[in-house]
Amino acid sequence: MKKRILPVIIAILLILVIAGGALGKVLLDKYSYSKEEADWNEFYQVSESDRSAIILQDEMVEEQALIRDDVCYFDLATVHKYMNEVFYADMTEKLLLYANPTEVIRTTFGETSYTTTEGTQDAGYVISFVEGDTVYVAADYVKLFTNYSYDCYDRHVQVYTEWGTRQVAQLKKDTAVRLRGGVKSPILTQAAKGDTLEILEQMETWSKVKTADSVIGYVENKRLGDITEETETPVTDYQEPEYTALTSDSKICLGWHSIGGAGGNDTLYSMVSGTKGMNVIAPTWFMLTDNQGNYESLADKNYVDRAHSMGLQVWAVLDNFNKGENVQSEILFASMAARKKLIASLMQDAKTYGFDGINLDVEGIKASAGPHYVQFIRELSIDCRKEGLVLSIDSYVPASYSAFYNWAEQGRVADYVVMMGYDEHYAGGEAGSVASIGYERQGIEDLLKQVPKEKLISAIPFYTRIWKEDASGTTSQSLGIADAKAWVEDNQVELYWQDDLGQYYGETQKDGVNYEIWMEEERSLALKMQLIRDNGLAGVACWRLGLEPADIWDTVKLP
Repeated sequence: MKKRILPVIIAILLILVIAGGALGKVLLDKYSYSKEEADWNEFYQVSESDRSAIILQDEMVEEQALIRDDVCYFDLATVHKYMNEVFYADMTEKLLLYANPTEVIRTTFGETSYTTTEGTQDAGYVISFVEGDTVYVAADYVKLFTNYSYDCYDRHVQVYTEWGTRQVAQLKKDTAVRLRGGVKSPILTQAAKGDTLEILEQMETWSKVKTADSVIGYVENKRLGDITEETETPVTDYQEPEYTALTSDSKICLGWHSIGGAGGNDTLYSMVSGTKGMNVIAPTWFMLTDNQGNYESLADKNYVDRAHSMGLQVWAVLDNFNKGENVQSEILFASMAARKKLIASLMQDAKTYGFDGINLDVEGIKASAGPHYVQFIRELSIDCRKEGLVLSIDSYVPASYSAFYNWAEQGRVADYVVMMGYDEHYAGGEAGSVASIGYERQGIEDLLKQVPKEKLISAIPFYTRIWKEDASGTTSQSLGIADAKAWVEDNQVELYWQDDLGQYYGETQKDGVNYEIWMEEERSLALKMQLIRDNGLAGVACWRLGLEPADIWDTVKLP
């Protein structure tokens, strides 16, 4: 009997041993630490040996750096997006330009030197070059003009543009930093006992960390010591340039004076005599005529002298639409020669005629002209600053389709940005208000996110539109406030106040035609002026003199 039982017992034991071995293998497979190493090229999404991922702060961005001859380069679009938007590529002259408050620094593509007013300096590396349609700029050259830091590692570049506090912990023992949380996740790198890791995110058993060489992965919480907070130390000695502004201690009250022709200068007194509180007049004197930087001038020294005797500053207007049939802004402002010629002519006219500032009124440009126009503003601001001329820029109410005007940069380099708070509804468009209070409020709110209130002037309309709708469609006629009031009276139009628009509305029918008006007058303008006061803006501008009844100035004037 015992002889029969013994084989059974042995068989059972063998089964148990085999089962235990299998279970042990399962448990070992499940809970043992993988030694598989991650593919760095796949992790950093780099397919070319001269490319490196960019870690911006604590996140990998989609753009990549280029490593060429042991020098780190960023493409210009990446520099603009993350570091410094002031760099400007002149593809015609093969130049990389950088404008600061006092000068334009330039370097030629493919060269190792750059030129300032103090002379030519050699950087010791190729500063910039072009491959295809892409401009690359050396990271060290960007660092000369930018508050940022970078470090190059194997397959990635760490970039910091801001510094604050971070959570850190030291490792209690040697450990692997893994691609994801989990013992089976591939290993990115090894970290040693005592290494300090930045804690990016804590989970139940794993934490997302960054090593000293900016590898971002995961370690087990049990391997981490106490978490503490430390203040990051900027590793840059860059000093931000100071842009001085010729802003007035008094609020600006500007009136545009549409000159029209040489005889228009003689209307100065009639335009000014009925005003109250106005301290700046802006005559429409300079009209761009071609793509070479030429303009037609109606400037008059006697006009300036008379305006000064009335206590008025004169800001001469330069526009691109009165004589602009042959002006393509994307060509004009893209030419360094044209920009230099235009600026030099303006500076000479300022000396000749003695006006106090320049009011730049460039409208309707294409998106492709945007970077070139902004570069023109930078360069113009340098000369205006040297000559003591006030530079003001007329700008649209912000909208996504006109963002290339770059209001933040305008607010940085110019003395004033003038929001043209009108043409909410315009000739050729749908019928509606020229400037509802909501339109004004939103425009001011949006611009104040980009322009200091001490530099922002809000422009108001001295006109409205009579909208005409018949079988052929919708058209409109622009009328000054005085003439619009007369039209309302002559046509016996009853006006109703619209709280949401901050305006009176009226309509009438005549001979099968429907007429509508959203009226600008004392009450509506008073609301706009209150917005200016409530937001502490630099002042008001009025388009245009001669369209207003005399009593409107009791509403418009600022203390």
